Amino acid sequence: MKALKIATFNINGIRSRLPGLLAWLEREQPDIACLQELKAADKDFPRQALEAAGYGCVYQGQPAWNGVAILARDSEPLEVRRGLPGMQDDSQSRYLEAAAHGVLVACLYLPNGNPQPGPKFDYKLAWFENLIMHAQGLCESEHPTVLAGDFNVVPTDQDIYNPRSWLKDALLQPESRACYQRLLGQGWIDAVRHLHPDERVYTFWDYFRNHWARNAGLRIDHLLLNRALAPYLKAAGVDAWVRNEPKASDHAPTWIELGSRKRR
Repeated sequence: MKALKIATFNINGIRSRLPGLLAWLEREQPDIACLQELKAADKDFPRQALEAAGYGCVYQGQPAWNGVAILARDSEPLEVRRGLPGMQDDSQSRYLEAAAHGVLVACLYLPNGNPQPGPKFDYKLAWFENLIMHAQGLCESEHPTVLAGDFNVVPTDQDIYNPRSWLKDALLQPESRACYQRLLGQGWIDAVRHLHPDERVYTFWDYFRNHWARNAGLRIDHLLLNRALAPYLKAAGVDAWVRNEPKASDHAPTWIELGSRKRR
C-alpha cells in the first residue's frame, strides 16, 4: 500500500465555504477527504471546482441539511454503497462508501440527537445500531477500511473542555458513548486517541460563547481503522488553523497519515 493522507471535515455548508475548502485542499493536499454537512442538493454540489483542484468526487447531497462526499486526489473514487443498510427508508443523506487509493472509505454523518430525550435522540440511537451492525463486517474485512466522519459523540470526558456544560447534550449521553465503545469493541482503532492517548485534542468549537478563542472544544470527528489498516498508521492530528479562517466551519479537518509499510 502506498503512503496516504486521509482526512475528515464537517464543512457545514459547502457552497458558502468553498473558498476555504479549496484553500485547505491546496495547502494540506489530503489524498482522500471525507466531507459532511454539505447542505446542498446534488445539482448544487461544486464538482467542477473540486475537479479543477485535482479531486475526483462522489457525493450524496440534500438541500439545506446533511449530505456527505468523498474526494480523492488525482483519482476517481469508486462508489460502493449509498445509504446505511437497515436505514433504507431514511430520507437523510448521511452515509457513503467508496474505494479510493486502495482503501475502502466509509464517510458518515451520525445524527446529532438533540434535543434529548425525544424522537431525534431515538433516531440517533437507531442509526447508531445499524452502523454497528454494518461496521462489524467492515472491521473483519481483509481489505484496508476506514470509518471517517462526524460521529456526534464525545467518547470520554478527556475529549471535551468541560463536560459539566454539556451534561444534557445528546453528544455526551451514556447511550451515545456506549454505542461508540461497542463500535471500538469490534476491533476498530480510534486513530487520534491511539497516537495521542493523553492529549486534549479537539475537532469542534461552537460558534457561541467565544469557544474558539478559549479553545473550549470537543472531539467528535473520528477516523476509525480496521485491523487490516491500523498497522499502517503513522500520524494523526487536526488542522486547527482552518477553524481560524474567515467564514470558517465550526469543525476543523481531522487527518491521519498512513505509511507504505506496516509499523512494527
